[in-house]
Amino acid sequence: MLTREMSTKAKADGGLYFELYWGENLAEAWSYGREQTRVHAAPDEKAPLPLYGFTLPEEPFLMAERTERGWRIHLPPKVQVEHKQRGDAFTAVPDSQRVQDQGRASVTLTDGMTLRLTEGQLSLLVQGSVVKERVGPLQWKDMGWLAIVGLLFLSLPVGFLIAGPTPERAAESNARALQLAAEKEAARRKAMGLDTPMRPITDAEREQQQAADAGPEVNIPASFRMR
Repeated sequence: MLTREMSTKAKADGGLYFELYWGENLAEAWSYGREQTRVHAAPDEKAPLPLYGFTLPEEPFLMAERTERGWRIHLPPKVQVEHKQRGDAFTAVPDSQRVQDQGRASVTLTDGMTLRLTEGQLSLLVQGSVVKERVGPLQWKDMGWLAIVGLLFLSLPVGFLIAGPTPERAAESNARALQLAAEKEAARRKAMGLDTPMRPITDAEREQQQAADAGPEVNIPASFRMR
């Protein structure tokens, strides 16, 4: 019995998170920290909660206020109210969980609960803020980690300048690239059979080549004349 009472009690130290949907599309989102005690809504961009499309009995309308038990969400008169816990589907809020005060209805937002207020095509989701504690000041150990990260960040350009390319290393790299290109060219010529050097032609081979170029020998009679 005690466990059930604790699970339904709202945490009063957290903030609030609103999401406005047009159909299934997220239109706007607002987050309010733990220092906020009241959230007023109005169809005005300067309002703490600029809410358009909902019927509000007055402007600004007290949408949420912090109580000793947690957040109390005041309901606009024409909305349909549903709620769910983590991992569950939305169901209608029973009348037993609605509080009536001077003709106004409100619902207590318990820990882990999400409310959905729907009017027409608009739906407003209300839930506890994910961030429930402020970030504390930096400790000495945090400063030490920041100093280490800063030194590592600054050492990168210095290391590049020290170990970076110099004229000697650039020349060595170019010579290595030329040697590699020459080796590839030699391998290509060898594969094509062009690696054997040419030798000088001999006199016998030259005469044989000239005889082949002159054609067959023809004997001409001595009495044959030409003009």
